[in-house]
Amino acid sequence: MHVHAHDQDARSQRGLKLGAAITLAYVLVALVAGLAAHSLALLSEAGHNFTDFVALLLSWVAVYLQSKPPNESKTWGYHRAGVLAAFVNVLTLGVITVLIVVEAVERFRHPVAVHTGPMFWVALAGLLMNAGIAWSLLHGRGDVNVRAAFLHMVGDAVSTALVVVGALLIRWTGAGIIDPLLSLVIAGFILWSGWDVLKETLEILLEASPRGVRADDVTRDLNNVEGVRSVHDMHIWSLGSAARALSCHIQIADIPPSESAGILDRIRCLLADRYHIHHTTIQFENSVCDMSNGCVVSCQESHPEEHSHFHHHGHAH
Repeated sequence: MHVHAHDQDARSQRGLKLGAAITLAYVLVALVAGLAAHSLALLSEAGHNFTDFVALLLSWVAVYLQSKPPNESKTWGYHRAGVLAAFVNVLTLGVITVLIVVEAVERFRHPVAVHTGPMFWVALAGLLMNAGIAWSLLHGRGDVNVRAAFLHMVGDAVSTALVVVGALLIRWTGAGIIDPLLSLVIAGFILWSGWDVLKETLEILLEASPRGVRADDVTRDLNNVEGVRSVHDMHIWSLGSAARALSCHIQIADIPPSESAGILDRIRCLLADRYHIHHTTIQFENSVCDMSNGCVVSCQESHPEEHSHFHHHGHAH
């Protein structure tokens, strides 16, 4: 599993670096062509693609940091680096969207003649570029950071296709209002594509339960494990988009450590196979803890001299 993850990170880094270089080149071309053609839609594409350049660059840095092992000060490693990069990417999309809407409103008030030739050919080149980069990132969508970059590129591919169609419609009909209308459509698509990533990054940063994982379901399944009497003080959170952690207290019978090891193995397998949780801290107890306001106050042991605590940190490699 560790080798597979390393290979996937390497592929993601290559795709992100190449995509960033190509996108920057396209931004410069679209900017010059948009100014020459007086096309707000094309200038919007240049701005949108510039955020994609930043997104791809940040994503590449984040994937690189995520591949670094834990150290004494970063005991969990750098899983959150990718999440932070995704969060910054979404914020930049929001800023660009506001700028596009403001300029589009101004264009409605003061229409500008658009030269459709440069608008069409540059947008067509951008469509092919964005589609190609999105395809290269398709394999890494399990990582919220790479998925943010992927959504950037898919969004650009769709919005650039609209610019291509818009250029043809303006040429055939002469309706210059199509240009700012397209800009508003692009702005709406930017917001739509970034909303899901924003929600997931906030959930991870706020240490909410991973998507698709309910603490009640995990508790119920753990209670069904042979040898488990009760489960409490359950905490489940995401370290990053592909790394989950869990800690809890589990009451078992007052048995020797050699016997409790089998219970621990069954718990580990259930969490890994059913919920993809590989980082765990399990504390065994042989009596019920007194809980107050969600915190452990004291544990009254029926046989203090025989009671043992086991701390397990399970890691998938």
